[in-house]
Amino acid sequence: MSWETVIGLEIHAQLATRSKIFSGASTAFGAEPNTQACAVDLGLPGVLPVVNADVVRMAVRFALATDAAITQRSQFARKNYFYPDLPKGYQISQMALPIVGEGAVTVTVSEGEEKTINITRAHLEEDAGKSVHDLFNGQTAIDLNRAGTPLLEIVSEPDMRSAAEAVAYARHIHALVRYIDICDGNMQEGSFRCDANVSVRPSGQSEFGTRAEIKNLNSFRFLERAILFEVERQIDLLESGHSVVQETRLYDADNDETRSMRSKEEANDYRYFPDPDLPPLVVESSFIDEVRSTMPELPKIRRARFIEEHKLTPSDADALMSDRVNAEYFESVIAQKPDNKSVSPKLAANWINGELSGRLNKENLSLQDSAVKPERLAQLLARIEDGTISGKIAKQVFDEMWSSQANADDIIESKGLKQITDTSAIEAMIDDVIAANPSQVAEYQGGKEKLLSFFVGAVMKASKGKANPGQLNQLLRDRLKKG
Repeated sequence: MSWETVIGLEIHAQLATRSKIFSGASTAFGAEPNTQACAVDLGLPGVLPVVNADVVRMAVRFALATDAAITQRSQFARKNYFYPDLPKGYQISQMALPIVGEGAVTVTVSEGEEKTINITRAHLEEDAGKSVHDLFNGQTAIDLNRAGTPLLEIVSEPDMRSAAEAVAYARHIHALVRYIDICDGNMQEGSFRCDANVSVRPSGQSEFGTRAEIKNLNSFRFLERAILFEVERQIDLLESGHSVVQETRLYDADNDETRSMRSKEEANDYRYFPDPDLPPLVVESSFIDEVRSTMPELPKIRRARFIEEHKLTPSDADALMSDRVNAEYFESVIAQKPDNKSVSPKLAANWINGELSGRLNKENLSLQDSAVKPERLAQLLARIEDGTISGKIAKQVFDEMWSSQANADDIIESKGLKQITDTSAIEAMIDDVIAANPSQVAEYQGGKEKLLSFFVGAVMKASKGKANPGQLNQLLRDRLKKG
């Protein structure tokens, strides 16, 4: 039987506020356990929650970025369940009236393949504390620092039909929340994590199959592996005559498998009811207009502009749009005018996505920490474009620029790296190489034209990499034809 996979994601984005959603306690990561939980977070008697205005502002930013409806009168509710890391015995969340309603995003699944994923809702809620099971033998420790940290839970429609589509959607949302400055996206610290709802059904069937929810996936690789395993598990069950049980499962990365955690709760199991301590959350139109006025150019608009205005390929544009800082760095580079001439956008994109990105990854740095600022990179690229240096030599110059504050021109001059463009000098080196390799010349003239790269390499070696590649190739072809 042919099967179709159906996937919906619930993404928890920790909002980048300095204080918690209902208290003034710090949200900073890495503090000593239980040092950042105040009376409100602990649910002590006599305290009342107060909504953090920045949390509301960030939720509105997300709605504007996804063309989603904004509920101007939303409601907080109590979600009741009893875990040790939930000191009040309930979580403050939103159920019937979330602040963000229906929206949509278009994601790139692969080169040339895009898909629109609909968003059902995005609601505000507080995070729970953290249970630590491996600190004391036979005991569980509780750290309540995270209790009350603001989350925006983004719930998609079950629109994804493969693990690849789910990963593309998760990556898109990850890039978007960072781009609009509402979440730092740090998956290692738990700032961005996913729950995947996975089911299968016979191809052509309209009714959904029974779903399993895989909780707390904190990397794109784990998300993909967990979905692939779960799909195979469910298909094996159904094809062997068994049923899929609706449940919550965990992904075990060491064994690359999902494991049953507990039976899946329904909304009525949580006994939602409006929180009596919090009045309805009213978002005025003037507040929305204020937030709209602070929004950056949205990724989909900027991406389209990069492709249309700067003639970048979709893959180049996507790489630059992976982070707002990348996009702004690129625009700063091409805005420079070394020698009153513009820098090629395509060359700038290639270097930012290639050499610069590779160096940053190697040294585990962010673009903000780059040793080569936009104006310095622009000068280097200008020297490639005007023929002063080759692309290969430019990489040597870049290495020197990275380790020093010297500019490209000074490094080129002091190290004698200018490209050789003197035709007679290049021809002299070609003559020497041809004279030293008569058998290869005969083979080339006999039809083995792949040997051209041998001659190019030999002349480049003789010129210490400084011969102009374009000139060299043409001069070599002309010379070899003459014999």
